[in-house]
Order: sequence, then C-alpha cells, then structure tokens
Amino acid sequence: QVQAVESGGGLVQPGGALRLSCAASGSILSISTMAWYRQAPGKQRDLVAAITLVGTTNYADSVKGRFTISRDNVKKEVYLQMDSLKPEDTAVYYCKLTARVNIFRSFADYWGQGTQVTVSS
Repeated sequence: QVQAVESGGGLVQPGGALRLSCAASGSILSISTMAWYRQAPGKQRDLVAAITLVGTTNYADSVKGRFTISRDNVKKEVYLQMDSLKPEDTAVYYCKLTARVNIFRSFADYWGQGTQVTVSS
C-alpha cells in the first residue's frame, strides 16, 4: 500500500513563506509525477504544481514566480516552497503521487490527507 504524508502547513502572514513536504512510503516500484493540489472552502481541488520523474515542472498561473516544486527521488519526497504568500493561497494542500507498486500493475494516483495553509495577518 502506498501512503503520502504531507507536513509543513501552518499560519503565515501575507508576504511570508512556507515549505511543504510530502513523503511517500510503502511498497513502491516507481513514482512518475508528483504534484501538489489545493482546495479552498467551497471550491474545487485545483492543481498547484507538478513535477515529472525527470524534473519537468508545471505551475498554475496564480503561483508562477512565487512557488517552486522540487523532488528527491532517493527519499521519495516532494516539496513545495511557497514565497510571497497571499491570503488567496489559503487552502488545504494535498500531495498526489502517480506510482506503480509492481510490474504487474499500472500506475495509479495516491493522495495524502492534506495540510492546512492559512495566510492571514
């Protein structure tokens, strides 16, 4: 079973920074894309940033230039450095891993439970 556990959320003032981490564990053969999503109250869950196995990144327009996604393939971890935070960044942030547990199964998506990020003065 694959598990994804997020950490690093919290309360920060506008203009501040936070770094989220997500650690994958369990029986994992390989992880392709690792991504961060967020969901604000009453809104749908949206992609924030994604990174492929070879390091190609993709960002939502609203976070370009402020957020940076990175990964450590040895540790099976993905990170989201969030700078210049705005109140509209307030949401629950979720990690999603696209992983394969063995050669007989295709890649599947695994979600973490989420970590709250609140940007407020």
